[in-house]
Amino acid sequence: MPLKNTIKKRRLQNKKAPARTARQRKSDRLLRAVRSASARFRGRGKPRQLERHQDNPIITPREGHYWEMRATFNPGAVYADKRVHLLYRAIGGDDISVLGYASSDDGLSFGERLDDPAYIPFTTKTTTPEKEQHELSPAYFSGGGWNGGCEDPRLTLIDGRVYLTYTAFDGWGSIRVALSSIGLDDFLHKTWNWKKPAMISPPGEIHKNWVIFPEKIHGKYAILHGITPSVLVEYVDSLDFDGTRFIKSSRPPNDQVRFRKGVWDSWVRGVGPSPLKTDDGWLLLYHAVDEHDPGRYKLGAMILDADDPTKILYRSNGPVLEPDFGYENGGIKPGIIYSCGAVIKDGELYVYYGGGDSVVCVAMANLDNFLRELRTFGAARLEPEKKITAKADGPR
Repeated sequence: MPLKNTIKKRRLQNKKAPARTARQRKSDRLLRAVRSASARFRGRGKPRQLERHQDNPIITPREGHYWEMRATFNPGAVYADKRVHLLYRAIGGDDISVLGYASSDDGLSFGERLDDPAYIPFTTKTTTPEKEQHELSPAYFSGGGWNGGCEDPRLTLIDGRVYLTYTAFDGWGSIRVALSSIGLDDFLHKTWNWKKPAMISPPGEIHKNWVIFPEKIHGKYAILHGITPSVLVEYVDSLDFDGTRFIKSSRPPNDQVRFRKGVWDSWVRGVGPSPLKTDDGWLLLYHAVDEHDPGRYKLGAMILDADDPTKILYRSNGPVLEPDFGYENGGIKPGIIYSCGAVIKDGELYVYYGGGDSVVCVAMANLDNFLRELRTFGAARLEPEKKITAKADGPR
């Protein structure tokens, strides 16, 4: 199929997910009941799965808002002032990814949702040079947004500022990690005085899914920029990047991705939300694909050493969340669970994720129980890896 036709077809797919029918909701309830029953009787060797909120999805596209009429998904999250705050990726009629804002006092019902974007990209495609678009389009399809923008936000609250990392896509030839920040008071009052973003990944390279630890480690800020084949952390004295210094990451090219054999997460795709501090160490969620179940993004969990987060203490030997429900298998990209935000509130773990690259959902677990089962059923080290040719379609 000619490239232009392929792009046109994908754009036609980039539309609002249809409303759930009564029959689909009944099917979801039945699946939830079956999973709950099986969880009570399962034997040892499986990690605890997160429990989905019965009212998922919690945020959906809005027809009356041009900037978020097609998709709302992949939210970053931060807990502050006794509320959960989300910045979610939104795609509208102009096909540009921006960030919308919503908040909740219980972490489940997001009654406060702004009518305008909270963050707009500083760099997007204003023209469409044929040459540059042809160089990138066949390899990059990440939830629509072909005109570029800010994708897949992660939030970290540290030293009275909310730091935002995201994938900056200019619409034709650059996929880099950008960093911005805002004072906590401005953030809470929705006064969007964002600092001008700086690119922190090198030019000419594709990088995504970088997160900042929510506290200093040995007196330095820590930025996690890779988890495969090993955990990569950069320590810096300041988060004031000026666009002239970059973090060099050794992420392997797509055709040299390393697969682990005989495990559910044979292809680790990247970090999910920013790490969460627990008594056991840093809780880190991540995305992975099983080479025997391709096309389905699942969520796993690790516990990293508190003093040296390059050390993996425990790792789930099964997914803690996988795309089984209808709202995770429709929309722009079916079969996708993609989490960019998680918080700990009143002893509960809340994980916010995009379903099918179209809607926002949440899943929960008691934190102590979740960590106990991760310690019990997690592997204490990585399995040996073997390099084989990747078959999936480009980075997310």
